[in-house]
Amino acid sequence: MQMETVPADLTGKLLIAMPGMGDPRFARSVVFLCAHSAEGAMGVIVNKPLDHVTFAEMLEQVGVAAPMPPEVAVCYGGPVQPERGFVIHSASYRGKAQDTLRVDDRFSMTATVEVLEDMGRGLGPAQALMAIGYAGWGPEQLEDEIGQNGWLTCDASPELVFSPDMSAKWEAAMASLGINPLMLSEQAGHA
Repeated sequence: MQMETVPADLTGKLLIAMPGMGDPRFARSVVFLCAHSAEGAMGVIVNKPLDHVTFAEMLEQVGVAAPMPPEVAVCYGGPVQPERGFVIHSASYRGKAQDTLRVDDRFSMTATVEVLEDMGRGLGPAQALMAIGYAGWGPEQLEDEIGQNGWLTCDASPELVFSPDMSAKWEAAMASLGINPLMLSEQAGHA
């Protein structure tokens, strides 16, 4: 059996953790990849809500006054830089150009207080998700993990990424590939 080759650029795609994921921080995770190149990859987990943190509390912590803060999910984004916040949002929102990473025509990522201020004033992106921390991979590390059956990849849709139903995102991402998670083994097969 020949291994499927990993596309050269997975930017804007979703990683879906396989059932046998060895790292418990990534078990049943769906990761939105903000950047992927020969230098490595950066993404945020979009389906693990931080139950003890609300968006209103995040705004308060950074000194943003918001009389009616929007309902925005706050997720555990990954183990790297857990003191930083990242906002994945619809690409139509434009903060200062140098502060926003345009992922593709549908998604952007901003990690500044400005986006939080705009969101607090009702001037922010139409769709958004906040993540605390991120997931990072060095050169070829992600490709190796995919090759060892650690991750599946699929297209990202705003409906899936921004869905408020966090508990259904992993299954929905699997279903987008036509896969029933109950049919997957936790052990990779070898031919």
